[in-house]
Amino acid sequence: MYIGKIGEIASAPVEVVGAKNAVKKHLIGPAEGWKGWVMRMFILDAGGHSPLHTHPWPHINYVVSGRGTLSVDGKAMPVAEGSVAYVPAGKEHQYVSAPDESLVFICIVPEEGDR
Repeated sequence: MYIGKIGEIASAPVEVVGAKNAVKKHLIGPAEGWKGWVMRMFILDAGGHSPLHTHPWPHINYVVSGRGTLSVDGKAMPVAEGSVAYVPAGKEHQYVSAPDESLVFICIVPEEGDR
């Protein structure tokens, strides 16, 4: 069993080409007993974004706070607090925060998606 508090979990800048004003928190994964999966939290500061990218695993997302867009295969869709999303494997995607507001979301991926 594992119980943690988001405020006590360290953040790390997302240092990937194409990311801007983004940090990640590793919430739960194999080290906490969840074999094969990882739950992360991403915080995109106002005007920030994840890289535009594609990979062979799916994403399951939940927007905790803020607003912005999720683009999948070139189609941008608005997201805001309470939004949920499933991004299938192999789809080009990117999260972008609003220019005046941070976007905070949970992202669950298979373990290989967090290496």
